[in-house]
Amino acid sequence: MVTPSAELFQPLGADDPPVVGGYRLAAVLGTGGMGKVYLSYTPGGRPIALKVIRPEFSQDPEFRRRFEQEVSSAQRVQGLYTAPVIDGDTKGQQPWLATAYVPGPSLAHAVAQHGALPLRSTLLLTVGVAEALHVIHGAGIVHRDLKPANVLLAADGPRVIDFGIARAADATSLTGTGVSVGTPHFMAPEQAAAGTITPATDVFALGQIAAFAAIGKPAFGEGSSHAVLYRIVHEDPDLSQLPDELRPLVTHCLSRDPADRPSLTEIITKCHELSPTPLRQGEDWLPQTFASSITERLRLPEPAPTPAPAASAPTPPVGAAPTPPPPTAAATPAPPLGAPPHVPTAFSPHTPPPSPYAHTAPHPSVQARAPYPTPAPAPQWNRGYAPPQGPGMHGPRPWPTPPPPKKRTGLIVAGVVVGVFAALAIIGALVPDEGSGDGQAGSSNSSSSGGSAKGGGSGKLPDPKPATYKGIDLTEDYYLQLADNPPKPIDGGDTGAMYMHGDLYYYYYGGDSADDQQIGTDNGKLVLLNNAQQGSLKTCRAETRYTEKIVLAQLTAGSEICVRSDSGHIAVVTYRGRSGVNDPSKYVTLDVTVWRNAEEPTDGD
Repeated sequence: MVTPSAELFQPLGADDPPVVGGYRLAAVLGTGGMGKVYLSYTPGGRPIALKVIRPEFSQDPEFRRRFEQEVSSAQRVQGLYTAPVIDGDTKGQQPWLATAYVPGPSLAHAVAQHGALPLRSTLLLTVGVAEALHVIHGAGIVHRDLKPANVLLAADGPRVIDFGIARAADATSLTGTGVSVGTPHFMAPEQAAAGTITPATDVFALGQIAAFAAIGKPAFGEGSSHAVLYRIVHEDPDLSQLPDELRPLVTHCLSRDPADRPSLTEIITKCHELSPTPLRQGEDWLPQTFASSITERLRLPEPAPTPAPAASAPTPPVGAAPTPPPPTAAATPAPPLGAPPHVPTAFSPHTPPPSPYAHTAPHPSVQARAPYPTPAPAPQWNRGYAPPQGPGMHGPRPWPTPPPPKKRTGLIVAGVVVGVFAALAIIGALVPDEGSGDGQAGSSNSSSSGGSAKGGGSGKLPDPKPATYKGIDLTEDYYLQLADNPPKPIDGGDTGAMYMHGDLYYYYYGGDSADDQQIGTDNGKLVLLNNAQQGSLKTCRAETRYTEKIVLAQLTAGSEICVRSDSGHIAVVTYRGRSGVNDPSKYVTLDVTVWRNAEEPTDGD
């Protein structure tokens, strides 16, 4: 009989919340660079892995913005080799994300415990991860942090987790100030050198995953991050211990040029060709020595049981004095003034059915925890099977009806008096100062934040409504005019896009490197926003770090550029990627949000 390992399911500590988002926590699964992962259950008894984001990240506005985008995208991923995202809260005080629990070790843990995988298992692993990436890329996501710790080995095949979430961490300045997310050992050369991220980046990582599984160690060796990154960018991997059958495929995946790497379909086809028997995922896809690690994770600890509602006291006869409640050893303190009513948890009023995977008693260290008190009665579930709703993916959250407020007539009268005086003060402030002598009676020098002054000092232009255009493929030597609706690429002709007074152009020097390509303007100014900034009209109006050209090597997928045209239009351009070297045309893909006539036109050069 196998019982849950203390190393796998740690009991909740004093600093761990008993409930997150209505889910009662049962144990700690692990701690990573972005947060802490807990074991919990749905109301129907299904186990889930719930990741709570670290406070350092949750306090960063840019992280929150991108985290919400990535979680929303991750919900669309529904592959057989991924752990689906089932719930989350991206707007709360501490964001969290819940995925299906996968009862299996990570590839990193399994190899550390049992060594390298045989050829057939490695091929099945590679095929499964390739299929997972195919689904992930189809949802418009690049994993960008594919590594052995993010590949779980379930009984019926691998599962890829944490896809796309690393992009949100890249958006915060914390990653450069001692907060580490991920490991550099499995980065692609372009990712390590210039931060360039494309689907081919994940193909390079897949090649490393296959090599790691078959060799038992990283293909570029171990050691300090700087040393490993240098080898990835400048040296060839050590594949001397790789089985001969796998070496051509892995070498192809680890091509330094992203355009030379195979497609995911080619990888899957090649794996089938290499296998002496048909590749079919099943209970025997892993060696027997790995089975114990899976079995161990099937014996899950249960959440602490919810106490039964206390029996109600008999109703006293009419006219009798109420009987005071008997003294208790530890009375429950009253909630602080102004605190919101308690939200019923996902596991009240009933204890959930046992996990379908649980066959033994809960782990003693977890079972010994005092049950989390739940008020009775709790008439509704806080979280059930309602489909996700909105950016936070919440189902309905019923709140108990609060008691009617007591009337405080004196306070109301006092509030009315104070309000009258405040209104009089505001009206007085709005009356023009007739003694200013500026000849602008009735005008105001103040304006809304980020407004742009009209000529002649007559005030500020109102904020226009934005228009957004997604997926514009801007071919080399073509340009865009922000006044066009929609903006369509215009051929620069013999003169060239650089000299056609375009608001935004793409120029390709002819080399394959991103250093040989640029985005520029011949009719305004550009500002490359940093990760901590959010592209908006206010941001672009406030920025003064002007340039007219931005080299493509400075951009990664998701980079934002402010464009301020001499014609008075302002736009936020989001860079999504560029064509491959072997593509018959050269282009960049952009999303454009434009505020037309956001400021007065200026005299261009």
